[in-house]
Amino acid sequence: MRTIDKINFSGKRAIVRVDFNVPLNKDFQITDDSRIRAAVPTIQKILGDGGSVILMSHLGRPKEGPEEKFSLKHLVPHLQKLLGLDLKFADDCVGKSARKLADGLKAGEVLLLENLRFYKEETRGDEGFSEKLASLADIYVNDAFGTAHRAHASTTIIARFFPQAKAFGYIMERELESIDKVLKDTQKPYVAVIGGAKVSTKIEIINNLLDKVDDLIIGGGMMFTFIKAQGGKIGNSLVEDDYLETAREILSSAREKGVRIHIPPDAIIADSFSNDARSKEVAASRIPDEWLGLDIGPESIRKFEEVITEAKTVLWNGPMGVFEMSNFAAGTTAIARALVKATEKGAFTLIGGGDSVAAINQLQLADAVSYVSTGGGALLEYMEGKILPGIQAINE
Repeated sequence: MRTIDKINFSGKRAIVRVDFNVPLNKDFQITDDSRIRAAVPTIQKILGDGGSVILMSHLGRPKEGPEEKFSLKHLVPHLQKLLGLDLKFADDCVGKSARKLADGLKAGEVLLLENLRFYKEETRGDEGFSEKLASLADIYVNDAFGTAHRAHASTTIIARFFPQAKAFGYIMERELESIDKVLKDTQKPYVAVIGGAKVSTKIEIINNLLDKVDDLIIGGGMMFTFIKAQGGKIGNSLVEDDYLETAREILSSAREKGVRIHIPPDAIIADSFSNDARSKEVAASRIPDEWLGLDIGPESIRKFEEVITEAKTVLWNGPMGVFEMSNFAAGTTAIARALVKATEKGAFTLIGGGDSVAAINQLQLADAVSYVSTGGGALLEYMEGKILPGIQAINE
C-alpha cells in the first residue's frame, strides 16, 4: 500500500483530496466536524516533514456553478482552530487565485481551495481540469475514502499526473486495513449484521459475505421480505415483492455454505408510521393486516446479542428498525451495545453505512468499537468486491 509514511514531504507541495462534505446549519456553522478532524493527522504529517498542503474537497451538490451555501470558506475558521495555524483560502480551485496562492505557499502553510463541484468537470472526470489541479503541487495524496468509488477528476484522474508521487493518507490507510479485516483477514466466529430498508441495495454484499461469515443476522425493513418469502404474514410492513425469490435464493445458498441466518422471530409493530402510533409486540411472521413492523422485538434482541457477543469479528451495516423514532430504536441500540461488549471481549468490530454510523454516533459509542467507517457508498462497493477507481488510481 502506498502510504504517506513512505514519503518525505520536505520542501514539497502536496495536494490532498479530503472529504470535507460536512453538515452546516442555517448560519453556516459545522454541526458535525468528524470528517475534518479525521483528516488532521494526514495534514500534520506533511507539515511535520517540512512540506506544505493544498486541500481540495467538495461540499454538497451545487447545480449551476458557485453557490454561497456550498462555499468551503465557511469551514476556514474551524479548520484554523483544529490545525492551530492561519489558513490561506482560494476563491477558486483552478483559476488565478488558486495558482497565485499555491505558487507562494511556504513550508508549514496550508491552502484550502474552493469547492471542486463548482465545476462540472470535477464529476465528469475531465482530464484537462485534473491537469490544472495537478499543476498546483508536487505530490498527490488521496485521503477521501467516501469518494473513492467515484472516478472524478480529484479522486482518480488527477493521479495520472503523479505516476511516482502519489499515496494514500491515514484515513484511506485505516479504512482499507479495517475493511480487509472483515473481508480477508478474519477471525472466527465471524458475524455480519445487515439491516436497513431494502434487500435490493444489499444483495451483492450479502452474496459476497456468504463465503466468509459463520452467522448472518438480518434486520430492519428488509427482514419482512425474507419473512414473506418463507410464507409469513407481514401486514403493511415494508416489502420488496420483486425480491422474494432473491431472498429464497439467499436462504438456500446460506444453507449450502453452512452459514447460519438469523431472522427476527418477533417484532414491534405499529398501526401507523409515527413515533406516537399505537404499538405492540408480536411474532414477526404473524403481523395483523393494517399494522406494520418498525423494530425487532425483545426475543430477537436476546438471540442477536448472544450471537454477537460470542463473535471474534463483527460487521454491522444497517439499523434494526426506525431508530430515528425513539419508540422504535431499542433494536438498533441493543445491537450497538452488543458490539461494544464484543469489542471489550477482544473482537474486531466494524461499523459502516450512513445509518449505522449515525446510530453509533448518536449513542456516543463510536470510541467503544474497533472502527467506524466513513465510507458509505464506497464501503458497500468495496465489500461487494468491486474495484474502486480512487484506490486503483493510487495502486497503479
